[in-house]
Amino acid sequence: MTSQRIGIFDSGVGGLTVLRELYRQLPSESILYFGDTARLPYGNRRESEILNFVREILTWMEAQSVKMVIMACNTSSALALETVRSEFNFPILGVILPGARAAVQRGRRIGVIATPATAASNAYRRAIHEIDSTVQVWQVGCPAFVPLIEQNRIHTPDTYQVAKEYLAPMLEQQIDTLVYGCTHYPHLAPVLKTILPRTVRTVDPAVYVVRAAAQELDLLGLRNTSPPLPTRFCVSGDPDHFAQLSVQWLGCTPIVEQIWLPAVSLQPAIGESLEKLERE
Repeated sequence: MTSQRIGIFDSGVGGLTVLRELYRQLPSESILYFGDTARLPYGNRRESEILNFVREILTWMEAQSVKMVIMACNTSSALALETVRSEFNFPILGVILPGARAAVQRGRRIGVIATPATAASNAYRRAIHEIDSTVQVWQVGCPAFVPLIEQNRIHTPDTYQVAKEYLAPMLEQQIDTLVYGCTHYPHLAPVLKTILPRTVRTVDPAVYVVRAAAQELDLLGLRNTSPPLPTRFCVSGDPDHFAQLSVQWLGCTPIVEQIWLPAVSLQPAIGESLEKLERE
């Protein structure tokens, strides 16, 4: 089993932040990446939908003989992780607990930016308070961020203005730490850091979930000892769009396969979703 792939999934390119950490911390491991781009964004979905999506993805990954899966998706980690862990025979890691531990080590006044579903779940607040109940936590749902990133509209005046509005309530509370509560959000770091005071530390849970994955591999004796296979990229939506969008973060154009899961349904274009958010 040591030479089998580690599976990573996200709704889109957000999980590439976890993939980069895997390349950095576990360069000998082979990876299977899945982006559920036909159904993004996850952050506005019902819990029952997210659970069904996650089961479909994990069932498909099981058929690909993965040895471990990392949910590179905070929404899935918040709403589905505890349910599906007992349903599959391989380790499944989420990003929330590793991110919460890192945040508590850094600050006492913690802000969390997340998708609306993750923020509404209070998953980060609960995880942080289980570690230290005296830490103060503020959460903000940021529905426009994922569509902006998936449209490659990061460095635009609109994105800066939206980010400024989302961060304002937490800056008023004088947070000392900000958690990227969605794996897409580190892609916005250049914008967010122009708004945040220099004293505010940022936490990218991707760093810490991969550290936890390394510990789990060692514990189970599953570290790869063979040369790694090329990363396999799969999406449920348009493979060309994903390939073009991911170039800037991977440094190369990946070969991307389109995978049809049982219940993948066609969704409105990302641009239409973004327009709807802007109207609201």
